[in-house]
Amino acid sequence: MPTRMDDSALGQLFHDARTHNKWQGKDVSDDLLREIVHTARMGPTSANCSPARFVFVKSKEAKQRLKPHLSEGNLEKTMQAPVCAIIGYDLEFYEHLPKLFPHTDAKSWFAGKPEKIRETAFRNGTLQGAYLILAARAHGLDCGPMSGFDNAGVDEAFFAGTSIKSNFLCNIGYGDSAELRPRAPRLYFDDMAKIV
Repeated sequence: MPTRMDDSALGQLFHDARTHNKWQGKDVSDDLLREIVHTARMGPTSANCSPARFVFVKSKEAKQRLKPHLSEGNLEKTMQAPVCAIIGYDLEFYEHLPKLFPHTDAKSWFAGKPEKIRETAFRNGTLQGAYLILAARAHGLDCGPMSGFDNAGVDEAFFAGTSIKSNFLCNIGYGDSAELRPRAPRLYFDDMAKIV
């Protein structure tokens, strides 16, 4: 039976976690990135479709390929971050459904239906990007998710010749807490939810 996480765990994932823009000069190992994906992949997606695809931009060469496609406000923090994850979604995700959802012919739900493919890939790929952020935090890392880049340029630089499209970026590493701004306000329950 699941039990409530303690306040420390909830703090690490949500209450105390922050979006970081400044980074310590501490490496994020390839093994740790593998652990994060291993954790994030367990989050639910519709029909287990799992359309997210991740590229961890870590090397100097790869960062130079990413650099021209970043907005001015995201340039310095991304070049400083140990890793910038490109969260993408695969428009041919349904080709994997015979393996991922084997008890029925789920592939036929999508084949030849481009709008349904795009909608499903984008929605579930976005979910998986959020799981990646939570997995990174759970493994002791900080994140800085962002828009503010040229999707077409990133797609050409990193996904050319594939069926993958970029969704958003997320810097990952060990944040410099001394550089954090005060936390921005959040909506309260009555502003964003109701029980009917």
